[in-house]
Amino acid sequence: MKIATWNVNSLRARADRVEAWLGRSDVDVLAIQETKCKDENFPWEMFENAGYEVAHFGLSQWNGVAIASRVGLDDVERTFPGQPAFAKPGIEPVQEARAIGATCNGIRVWSLYVPNGRSLDDPHMPYKLQWLDVLRQHAKEWVAADPEAQIALMGDWNIAPQDEDVWDIDFFVNGGHTHVSPPERSAFQGFLDAGFADVARPFTPGPGVYTYWDYTQLRFPKKEGMRIDFVLGSPALAARVANASIDREERKGKGASDHAPVIVELDGQ
Repeated sequence: MKIATWNVNSLRARADRVEAWLGRSDVDVLAIQETKCKDENFPWEMFENAGYEVAHFGLSQWNGVAIASRVGLDDVERTFPGQPAFAKPGIEPVQEARAIGATCNGIRVWSLYVPNGRSLDDPHMPYKLQWLDVLRQHAKEWVAADPEAQIALMGDWNIAPQDEDVWDIDFFVNGGHTHVSPPERSAFQGFLDAGFADVARPFTPGPGVYTYWDYTQLRFPKKEGMRIDFVLGSPALAARVANASIDREERKGKGASDHAPVIVELDGQ
């Protein structure tokens, strides 16, 4: 069984590429982020014609998450319990389409688009950290309640947890950039401390192994990327992992997303 995660950076703009990639990759479950569309604009037929059931959560032209599965799609949950909404002083909090869960052939899959943070002193940073903290508490409870539960927290985490996960750590630290700050890294580490594992890293070791390259400043041809897309597996799921890869080729060519798919192969059905 193959599961994958991919921030497509606008599904409608990249529908042809996603359709072709599904046929080429032969994945059973795909967690998608940044669909950037509402349900009424979602390309449902594309997935159905390819043999996938799909669940989508989109509230506006921003964010948006989905799960496509050809091995079952049950118990769909839009937002995790208590998922924080973004709030600015004096403005009504806004719930964003950043998390969707479903059970696919016995695996509880979550497609996650973690808030960016934007800058270290931006209101989005405490929002990001709170969002991750609430999710971490649930993840810890899920595993404690059922140690045999197979759970995959998949998506764009907007965190580079290790120095080798960015093309130049000095550039990020000295420039005061997000994604590598101690609070963000501590938030990511909290999931590992809760028993989850970065299941792709043992098969895709760095340095220089990335999942995202900015469109600007020729970051991709210069190999100046970041590793910010992850599949975190519960102990029972991690035990099934047989292989993993990052499809860097999909970042090439006209109309590519700025992220590459991360694929995990599991033993068993």
